[in-house]
Amino acid sequence: MLLLAAVGVTLFISQSNRLGSGRAFRSASPAYEFVADIDNWQRTERERAVTTPFDFSLSGKLSDVPLQLDEWQGEDVPQTNLEVFVLLEPEQYVQRTYRLPDGRYVWLSLIGSRKSKSFHSPQICYDTDGWQTEASSLAVPLDKGEVYALQLAAKKELGGGASAEHVVLYFYLWPGYARDPQDGMVVAKVTAPLYNSVEETVQLEMDFFRQLFASAS
Repeated sequence: MLLLAAVGVTLFISQSNRLGSGRAFRSASPAYEFVADIDNWQRTERERAVTTPFDFSLSGKLSDVPLQLDEWQGEDVPQTNLEVFVLLEPEQYVQRTYRLPDGRYVWLSLIGSRKSKSFHSPQICYDTDGWQTEASSLAVPLDKGEVYALQLAAKKELGGGASAEHVVLYFYLWPGYARDPQDGMVVAKVTAPLYNSVEETVQLEMDFFRQLFASAS
């Protein structure tokens, strides 16, 4: 299954000038700005402009996101499930594990494509594989402002009294408000095993997202 497949800006005069070109901009910091939303099919009231030190556009390389993010140490995870590439046909795909010194970790998945078939809700994969899921949305506080993400809590009984539990936070990114398919789209998804509670695990994932995104408006 595709469980892990499906993780100071220059001021502009107007919204259309700021993001209308369909390209992320780089300021003197340098910084980039993208449009984030929780739905990849239609615009929602949760749409936000987010700033980041990293280029999440398909004109760059998603793999250029550093493996070292403050205390988080990343490691690339080879993708051995060929269904990811055969069915989704992503233009760019990054899957990593990021760990803290205390041993806690998250999985980061970045999928970039200009094809709609490359994107679907992770809940579809979990449900198909027999997990019990519960979905909601929440605000992720950044250094300035907040960006909205979809939250998925998934649990599966493994037999013998054992179970597995995952918590997923994800949203979609576009280079501009026009959401032009020719410019492509990226889903940023962070998944973690359950640490004591859903709330504690979500806080851990929010802390990681703050390593990637600086502000939202």
